[in-house]
Amino acid sequence: MKTWNKRTKAVHAGTRRSQYNEVSEAIYLTQGFVYDTAEDAEARFVNAGQDEFIYARYGNPTVAMFEDRIAALEGTEDGFATASGMAAVNGALTSMLRAGDHVVSARALFGSCLYILEEVLTRYGVEVTFVDGTDLAAWEVAIRPDTKAVFFESISNPTLEVIDIAAVSTLAHAVGATVVVDNVFATPVFSDAVAQGADVVVYSATKHIDGQGRALGGVILGTREFIRGTVEPYLKHTGGAMSPFNAWIMLKGLETMDLRVRAQAATALHLAQSLQSDGRLQQVIYPGLSDHPQHDLTTRQMGVGGTVLALDAGSQAAAFKLLNALEIVTISNNLGDAKSIATHPATTTHQRLADDVKETLGITPGLIRLSVGLEDSDDLLTDLRGAISAL
Repeated sequence: MKTWNKRTKAVHAGTRRSQYNEVSEAIYLTQGFVYDTAEDAEARFVNAGQDEFIYARYGNPTVAMFEDRIAALEGTEDGFATASGMAAVNGALTSMLRAGDHVVSARALFGSCLYILEEVLTRYGVEVTFVDGTDLAAWEVAIRPDTKAVFFESISNPTLEVIDIAAVSTLAHAVGATVVVDNVFATPVFSDAVAQGADVVVYSATKHIDGQGRALGGVILGTREFIRGTVEPYLKHTGGAMSPFNAWIMLKGLETMDLRVRAQAATALHLAQSLQSDGRLQQVIYPGLSDHPQHDLTTRQMGVGGTVLALDAGSQAAAFKLLNALEIVTISNNLGDAKSIATHPATTTHQRLADDVKETLGITPGLIRLSVGLEDSDDLLTDLRGAISAL
């Protein structure tokens, strides 16, 4: 399997078949497991083997298949599947940190990630320093000899800043800090985060991995020592595990993810290139455009610009007018879906942030995040141009 390409791993890695030799992965809908003898139960609790399970909160055969498959894709030793993407972010950070530890984080983050860093971790005595994630000098100044971890989104939500994984990892590793990367926008298809220096990679499986708006899920990926020694004890006792049914949905999503994501990224580039000269828009932001500040880094780090772009209509009123004129693109707050989705971050996903913080992060009143789906690219372009003409 080590020689397989990602698309093959996404279909076959981690498969466990029952005595019936089913083609599609089995769903093991059970909360517990039985033992032949009391001695067997004792032995399993002391030292459970790779295919020995105790309780669904600790592990499950269907969930284990998903964990093994996504770990094979990402190039990590192990993974722990969680109930949601935010459970993964919280689990990765909280499991390894304690009062007195220091974390350096990029400032441009999804609203719930900011909440964990600003409110949850600091409440329990963790010191957090925020920096401009694109400024390597700022990282160098903020990272201290006692820094325990650094955290950032490889592509920020929703302003699409791209962080240099290799450079930040070099700075963090110089002081022994763990590099935790939220890699949702990069997707497992375009990710080489581990090869570029990340120690821990986090995904919201709700996004591109499911890719069809069906279920919540997340995953934490890293070394076996970190996953089983640090993450698993925290999550199995605090209850953030993924359900077997959701794990099965994610396994099915992985089978088509490569095809979906590549098609979505190609359409995103087509839309961005077609709209960037439209004078009715204040700005078109897409890492795959040559005028993006981190375009060269994006090309080195991912190869493509991803599945999400951002449009600035100039004001909240204009953004709402554009959104309400869309016919194909739906208004929602998810991303990575087969359906194209438009979001107004300032009033939804990032609405709790103070106005000055939004301004600092570049979340303007007119900003619209557009997650590109699988519709025909020309139909999407016609829909967007029609909505823009309503301005």
